[in-house]
Amino acid sequence: MVEDKTVKVKVPGTTANCGPGFDSLGIACNLYNELELTLRKKGKLVIEIMGEGAQNIPCDGRNVVWKSIQYLLHRANVEYQGAYIKMLNRVPLSRGLGSSAAAIVAGLTAANYAIGNRFTSQEIFAMATDLEGHPDNVAPAIFGGMTLSILRKDGEPECLSFFPKIDLQLIVTVPEFSLSTKAARKVLPAVVPLKDAVFNVGRTALLVGALCEGKTEFLEHAFEDRLHQPYREKLIPGMYDVFAAAVQNGALGAAMSGAGPCLIAFTEKNGDAIGTAMVAAFKEHNVKAKYLLLTIDKKGACLL
Repeated sequence: MVEDKTVKVKVPGTTANCGPGFDSLGIACNLYNELELTLRKKGKLVIEIMGEGAQNIPCDGRNVVWKSIQYLLHRANVEYQGAYIKMLNRVPLSRGLGSSAAAIVAGLTAANYAIGNRFTSQEIFAMATDLEGHPDNVAPAIFGGMTLSILRKDGEPECLSFFPKIDLQLIVTVPEFSLSTKAARKVLPAVVPLKDAVFNVGRTALLVGALCEGKTEFLEHAFEDRLHQPYREKLIPGMYDVFAAAVQNGALGAAMSGAGPCLIAFTEKNGDAIGTAMVAAFKEHNVKAKYLLLTIDKKGACLL
């Protein structure tokens, strides 16, 4: 076993749900966190953090990246007493862009490279799903592209990664306030009407089909949702007005990014105009925001 081996990885931020695909659809974005890891046979844990959330992320044993590293090392039955971890974060925290998934996948991926790639991507996916609790964000963070994820009857995750035939731009509007996934899930009902479930099944199928076939004319209603967005609207002032502003300025559709509060529009053109309009719509509800013009990442987590 090589002592003090240093590896560096980058992991994309992600958006999940995409409107109707609750807990199943995800997209990797070209917004990246970078992680440098040195595992030490002897010594202590040292964590340095730069960028998004640097002041709020713990630099001790509570750190999610470190917990993920330890999880993989335990699975591999190897021991290191310490580590040097250097994080450069570009994915905003608690905004619906997969910051926790990026941290988990970064820790698992870096640790796996450091011990000689003992685990496959599918095994990393299963570990990440176990740590995150659901696969919709960790899947695109690992595999890139757009992903469809499920949990099988035995609890193991499966994922299909694909690339739309539409050259999608992702306009992510980032409000100044944060919203935890836990808080966003608390407002969801335990039971939904059958007609709402059918509504979402149809739109999820239409969304994936239209993207795979490159038929934008079918996307007008494909991003609509009745399972989570109506219940979370009260947590994001002006949400539907921001959606409307995006569509009025040429977007193919708009949705919450993950559990929010980021809102995302999908388009082939006019990205800056759409982003400006979304920010202005938020401002009408006394919410300060900025927008990011992103594209789909095609690689997922990778070694630098």
